Amino acid sequence: MKHFALYLTGLLAALMIASCAASSETSRMSDDGTYTIYLVRHAEKQAGDDPSLTDAGRERAELLGELLSNAGVEKIWSSDYRRTRETAAPLAAHLGLDVEIYDASDLPALADRLIADRLTSLVVGHSNTTPQLAELLGAAPGEPIVEANEYDRLYVIERRDGVTVSDKIRRFGQRAD
Repeated sequence: MKHFALYLTGLLAALMIASCAASSETSRMSDDGTYTIYLVRHAEKQAGDDPSLTDAGRERAELLGELLSNAGVEKIWSSDYRRTRETAAPLAAHLGLDVEIYDASDLPALADRLIADRLTSLVVGHSNTTPQLAELLGAAPGEPIVEANEYDRLYVIERRDGVTVSDKIRRFGQRAD
């Protein structure tokens, strides 16, 4: 039943994001220079120093890959941790893209790179870096991410002409218990 609820929640989120993604892809391909940056915290993780994802985390990573598979993502970024790379992997495999590693201790450099690249991108980070990166990109960071169970926050940041023109926080999948 829990998997069905996760599936149903994911399906509803997919419909919401698909409409957003479709407009983002159309904008990205137009001459107005609009592109979208998606930010997400890694999915549910096991315990340890550099843990892998749990089964629920792998399901969430797959769901993220499905949600963004038609969003026009051109580049995928991950910090150099197993849990973030594993969260990015399904979308990267689906799109045939490499996952670029960034230095999580130098978020201003990553923000500068994302702005300079002007590409629709996914960045997988952490509870303490994702809101900060959103802010560096000119978006509202939202409330602090709840470390214990908040893995469902997806920032959708649209930029054009060097500024953020739209920023939203979406939810995908079921909130962890």
